[in-house]
Amino acid sequence: MTVTAIGAAVRRKEDHRFITGKGQYTDDINRPGQAHAYFLRSPHAHATLKGIDISRAKTMPGVVAIYTGEDVAADKVGGLICGWMIHSKDGTPMRAGPHPILAQGKVRYVGDHVAVVIADTLSQAKDAAEAIVVDYGVLPANADTSKAQGGPEVHSEAPNNTVYDWHIGDKGATEAAFKAAKHVTTLEIVNNRLVPNAMEPRAAVGEYDSGNDALTLYTTSQNPHVARLVLSAFVGIAPEHKLRVIAPDVGGGFGSKIFIYAEETVCVWAARKCGRPVKWTADRTEEFLCVAHGRDHVTRAQLATDAEGRITGLRVKTIANMGAYLSTFASSVPTYLYATLLSGQYAIPNIYAEVDAVYTNTAPVDAYRGAGRPEATFVVERLVEAAAREIGMDPAAFRRRNFVTKFPHQTPVIMMYDCGDYKASLVKAMEMADVKGFGKRRREAAKRGKLRGLGYSTYIEACGIAPSQAVGSLGAGVGLWESAEVRVNPVGTVEVLTGSHSHGQGHETTFAQLVSSRLGISIDNVSIVHGDTDKVQFGMGTYGSRSGAVGMSAISKALDKIEAKAKKVASHVLEAAEADIDFKDGKFTVKGTDKSVDFGTVALNAYIAHKFNPQELEPGLKEGSFYDPTNFTFPAGCHICEIEVDQETGVATIAKWTAVDDFGNVINPMIVEGQVHGGIAQGVGQALLEGTIYNKEGQLVTASFMDYAMPRAHDLPSFDVGMTVTPCPSNPLGIKGCGEAGAIAAPAAVINALTDALGTEEVPMPATPQALWTVIQKQSRAAIAAE
Repeated sequence: MTVTAIGAAVRRKEDHRFITGKGQYTDDINRPGQAHAYFLRSPHAHATLKGIDISRAKTMPGVVAIYTGEDVAADKVGGLICGWMIHSKDGTPMRAGPHPILAQGKVRYVGDHVAVVIADTLSQAKDAAEAIVVDYGVLPANADTSKAQGGPEVHSEAPNNTVYDWHIGDKGATEAAFKAAKHVTTLEIVNNRLVPNAMEPRAAVGEYDSGNDALTLYTTSQNPHVARLVLSAFVGIAPEHKLRVIAPDVGGGFGSKIFIYAEETVCVWAARKCGRPVKWTADRTEEFLCVAHGRDHVTRAQLATDAEGRITGLRVKTIANMGAYLSTFASSVPTYLYATLLSGQYAIPNIYAEVDAVYTNTAPVDAYRGAGRPEATFVVERLVEAAAREIGMDPAAFRRRNFVTKFPHQTPVIMMYDCGDYKASLVKAMEMADVKGFGKRRREAAKRGKLRGLGYSTYIEACGIAPSQAVGSLGAGVGLWESAEVRVNPVGTVEVLTGSHSHGQGHETTFAQLVSSRLGISIDNVSIVHGDTDKVQFGMGTYGSRSGAVGMSAISKALDKIEAKAKKVASHVLEAAEADIDFKDGKFTVKGTDKSVDFGTVALNAYIAHKFNPQELEPGLKEGSFYDPTNFTFPAGCHICEIEVDQETGVATIAKWTAVDDFGNVINPMIVEGQVHGGIAQGVGQALLEGTIYNKEGQLVTASFMDYAMPRAHDLPSFDVGMTVTPCPSNPLGIKGCGEAGAIAAPAAVINALTDALGTEEVPMPATPQALWTVIQKQSRAAIAAE
């Protein structure tokens, strides 16, 4: 038997079934007698629905049913909700327009759900959808984030298309800091919109059991219990005890599968209505059009410094695009997940931020890998880099001068940083990146006609999205604790039921690794159960890098109870006082003796009631825990990008990437390193390639992989990854979280490297070859004019 210790680089247990094609995804699920759903979607970004004629479509071969918003209204099915309340500066609640699961009276973006056709086959459903005649009253579209306020009205409930105008920080103190500043750095920043493109598109299967009057929804969800809660309590699909939600293997989420979508809601509602299981799987175009997008901020940011190069103030004004409807957690992203991180790693005494959230005739925008933290880091790190250059300081020295050095540290924007060593990460990254040798490499590149630049990004993020009391006070509609149940079987094997959900993070390995290490049993004797609301106790799911810090902490607390109960059983087996029992490396020992018994024997005896008095000690070995942390966790680190730009073509090539992160204690370094690699790839994609473009009519121009550039292997270098460790004091495992770090740090590192290479701060994101070539040509013309 091999016990797997915490900190060991164990290969992922789940990978065998994935790489051999034995995984089971939602699209692999087929129920007896199922029909297929196809959604008729609006071709217009903004239009009234003057009439929908389904008469011919209903008669076409294979058609089971066709439903529209009128049917939804007749059944009194509620609309989709946003679960985080934000208040404007004047205290008024945010203005949330209705979000019906099938459009009622009006469509508000290209892809909005007009009707659903249920048919025996998908091709029959598509054919029938083409026969539906919709009379649209086309309206002017509002698709530009910067011009949304004052543009065509998207929802009558939100005058000037403003969902809320929110602020945080001390405006007066910040204004005073700017008046007294020696230098002020100003940047206009656009954080480009992204389309999540998980390998597995969204999918759903709804099924109705008329005998039990119960519904089952199979869906691609990161948090099935929350989906069940929303569908039951707010949409009104069915009481919770009559609704089962199952999220099987999920092929990537990155935040985009946290939310409750119209399609899955329609499938489970329609299954009851038509009396057959209803299946829907998105094609890639549907994903581009209708999955919740990410980012999309327009920001004016300013940084004040004194004569010694110390930051004295930061002020930010951001317009955040919410799209046509408020998605499940959309309102929290540009507020409490963004502005509360604007202090970065720096001891900034005065911060004031304003955020206007706006409606546009585009797809809804919500959390995407990092959710607000990448946007905040981009603002702070671009400002810090630009300020250092403007006042003539080395960017690394400027950062070191302004780092937080004493903990705990209270920022002016709510967050209390509990621990960290930012200087250590920066110093280690600079050594690994050979920053001292950069000048030589830059000169060598110049001889080849290339421009070479070096960019830093010293990021911080708030993970383990909790504690419940804190987020509740900020408007969250639910507590953000996590749950676990540990079941020890009579033969000593263990089942862990977790409210977290795995969709690529490796929970089946890391969670089992924790149990193996704690109980001294083989990792192969541990199974992890998740994703089924009928099997697993209520849990809050996976997002915000919380599965380790919160989910594993719940498991750890349950294991504490298992150990305590097992010691009671062992005391009977060993005929010793409970206080004299030690447990280590899977063995219970009587202190000061050689009398011992292994964990498996104790597990068996826990179920043999005649070994002890069952009135004094309840049989069995099963314990549960709900864990609510006392603080967020604060992963931090330093990423350094070294990049070359071809002046003739504008092509940028990343020559070297160095990442040094502090994730607290690490359970499995191999999995953590993989998470860092994936995050960097997504961040580089945003910085260099990915740009979502709507034209003035609200048509999505970048609606396929032909038009939307995802990062490929040749776009990325080999990553040089290192770590520093300051254990997190707010959870029993000392974990901080690692899943989003690369995506948070990378965009600023890339753009800072490019601005260094080109000698100008006016580098847009994504910095495509065309964009960089345009910048180079502009500089050349300016240089000629100056002569």
